[in-house]
Amino acid sequence: MRAGFPDFRLGSVLATSFTGTLSERHGDSVERIPTPQRLIDWLAVSGLAVDSCTAAQLDLARELRESIHAAATAAALQEALPSSAVHVINDRSAQGRAAAVLTPGGERRWRLGSASRVEDALSVIAADAVGIIAGERDGKLALCASPTCRAAFFDTSQSRTRKWCDMNTCGNRQKKARFHANQRKNPTSAK
Repeated sequence: MRAGFPDFRLGSVLATSFTGTLSERHGDSVERIPTPQRLIDWLAVSGLAVDSCTAAQLDLARELRESIHAAATAAALQEALPSSAVHVINDRSAQGRAAAVLTPGGERRWRLGSASRVEDALSVIAADAVGIIAGERDGKLALCASPTCRAAFFDTSQSRTRKWCDMNTCGNRQKKARFHANQRKNPTSAK
């Protein structure tokens, strides 16, 4: 990753990975796509390489990210979806020109329009969000148990009881906090 920027937190579900480009939403938030170039970088590592990105396109991307987060959070809590979020997701989904293509290895990839525009990549992300929020994929939306994070993530574990958006960050942080709290309560147990 580029020096001076936080690493991306990539997951296996495109739409919720995209919402993870803003983490620690209820603490000291971390913006992982602060510049148009960082959005280009994130899209590239997510299989949606684009040629360029403007500040206005970055704003569109952030608006989509926040709309997906709002709708996914509502879905995870089994609440009504915010109409403004639904409107943005639907608009972004319809505005792009992308096609699903099958690779010789039997995998699905996305082919963006001939100009590889950010809007084409955003349409793929929005379409993925529609699929998971509508319940069309095997798994369930959940919210990270970390009180500072509360990221929406797509739980595909067998039991559907995963607690953390990312075990290596939020889960590990919570385990460390529990360990240190126990050490303070029982200082002799560490010996």
